[in-house]
Amino acid sequence: MTATRDTVALPRADGSWQGVELRAPRAWPEHPAPYRSRAVFAAAHVVADPYGDNVPGAPAAIDWESTLAFRRHLFRFGMGVAEAMDTAQRNMGLDWPAVVELVTRSAEQAHEAGARIASGAGTDHRSVLRTLGEVTDAYLEQVAAIEGAGSQVIVMASRQLAAVARSPEDYLTVYDVVLRQVGGPVILHWLGEAFDPQLAGYWGSSDVDAATATFVQLVTDHADRIDGVKVSLLSADHEVALRSALPEGVRLYTGDDFHYPELIRGDGTHHSDALLGAFAAVAPAASAALSALDDGDLATYDAEMASTLALSRHLFSNPTYYYKTGIAFLAWLSGHQPGFSMVSGLQSARSVVHLAEVFALANEARLLPDPDLAAYRLNLLLETAGARR
Repeated sequence: MTATRDTVALPRADGSWQGVELRAPRAWPEHPAPYRSRAVFAAAHVVADPYGDNVPGAPAAIDWESTLAFRRHLFRFGMGVAEAMDTAQRNMGLDWPAVVELVTRSAEQAHEAGARIASGAGTDHRSVLRTLGEVTDAYLEQVAAIEGAGSQVIVMASRQLAAVARSPEDYLTVYDVVLRQVGGPVILHWLGEAFDPQLAGYWGSSDVDAATATFVQLVTDHADRIDGVKVSLLSADHEVALRSALPEGVRLYTGDDFHYPELIRGDGTHHSDALLGAFAAVAPAASAALSALDDGDLATYDAEMASTLALSRHLFSNPTYYYKTGIAFLAWLSGHQPGFSMVSGLQSARSVVHLAEVFALANEARLLPDPDLAAYRLNLLLETAGARR
């Protein structure tokens, strides 16, 4: 392929090529303080050690320097970090020993920066769980480890519970014990099957309304132990209805990477806070939008958020659970990590055509800090893949 300093040629699925003009990056102002109007977390990825044996099924080998530097990047734009979640390849390559070290190291960084951190506690460290009691014990083991590392807890949805539970009451039984023993208010995470097919029918029903009723019952029964709920069902209508049904004082942290601008903006009565994988990709632009929201400047908020939406929707396109590949790729293009490799070899989960479009959309949003570096790295990937003009 050919390119100039000012343009780059991008491949399309039909074998044709499209010339894209490199846009000058914006000088995004940093905002290290939390936002006044919304609570905000970015779910962060991990950077693979380029010398590690990060093949499928192997323990995660992590480049700690680059991984922690990326978290400091998020802190500089006012983001708290949602740690060891699905963005960090939880249940897709990030094993439990790596989780414990990741949360411990990341919590230290957050405390130094005066930033928030909340980390996922699940049941994935135990390979076989046959009873509700075993699932409960596994949850409590991880809750203790996360709290011991100095992080707020996010109670993640459990694949093992989904496999063992036979009714909504089974879910309520497990969560009731867990929530009665947490040391501080937690975030509950309802992750939809678009992100993890093994979580289909969570809360005891494949009917979303029935599952929501169980979920709301749980939150209502334990409202004093719940900071908020993160819902990742990719349905704006469902989220709007749910947040109005939550008990007073319980936040709804949107996990909707397709509709977050309108959900965070709110309807004048209710709004969503944010816990988003997309914000790891668009942190500077999201920061500009949230700063405007703090100032009551809704027109600027709308414009800044709108500039990020096409990129986010592309990153999270089907199959949605491979969005992590695009986020790691964009971090590489942006100079946040030395190479494009991932734990469990997940860098292979998206095509070069998909990744070229990530480049194009990030360039359009002026989110590439050094467009020439980004173009050079994209060309390396295309050449390696055999995509030649």
